[in-house]
Amino acid sequence: MHPFSTVPPLAELAALPSWRTVDFISDLHLNADEPATFTAWQAYLQATPADAVFILGDLFEVWVGDDAISADFHAHPQTSFENRCASVLAQAGSRLALFFMHGNRDFLVGPAFMDACHATLLGDPTALSFAGQRWLLSHGDALCLDDTDYMAFRRQVRSPGWQQAFLARPLAERQAMAREMRRQSEARKRSGMDYGDVDRDAARQWLQAARAPTLIHGHTHKPAFHDLGNGLSRVVLSDWDAQASVPRAEVLRLDSSGLRRIALPCA
Repeated sequence: MHPFSTVPPLAELAALPSWRTVDFISDLHLNADEPATFTAWQAYLQATPADAVFILGDLFEVWVGDDAISADFHAHPQTSFENRCASVLAQAGSRLALFFMHGNRDFLVGPAFMDACHATLLGDPTALSFAGQRWLLSHGDALCLDDTDYMAFRRQVRSPGWQQAFLARPLAERQAMAREMRRQSEARKRSGMDYGDVDRDAARQWLQAARAPTLIHGHTHKPAFHDLGNGLSRVVLSDWDAQASVPRAEVLRLDSSGLRRIALPCA
């Protein structure tokens, strides 16, 4: 067992009897500089037949606090990118069940934003009971135990003291800090530095504690199915990038027939 492996508190969610289809997405990294991904996401939310949509983290490239949206975002969505995103989410949340889980880029999404968008904030991990089975949902970053630099960063920024101090800064200062963090992240990507993957033993430990056979997560940007042995598995969601040389916009859909991946158009 990995020396840093722990099983966090588990949240529970039971699907409504009326649900027939649920969707899972993650790692869209929405930002104003990539309008094609935003457009694909908006079109998806307007058209999905799902009764519930689960956003498993990193919907946004960065989120600096719920005060990034204005109180009148419904009436004036075009005044900021954050307002546009809130308007899209609110429209979707008014017609289907919408759930959001923190990622490593948008862990500062708070209850004010969730309320404005008619969405429910999920704990990480959450056990979902649906279609006669339990499904363990996570962003996945807490399971990348070998990425020690990131794990240290995660402990720091998830602490209440750090978040309180950060959110006390002026919005413009937080936005400037976020731009610098994004610049550093892009430089790391271009360097070819390898990111740690999910620890197999830790994933098994989480599944056994949750009494769930399948873990669904994002974060790693490595969509795949992994057999963990003894009837346990993990399914990795795709990231989205509608402007890539090979565009990516994928939904993992679950209904009575099982799980299937759906590639969305990125026109």
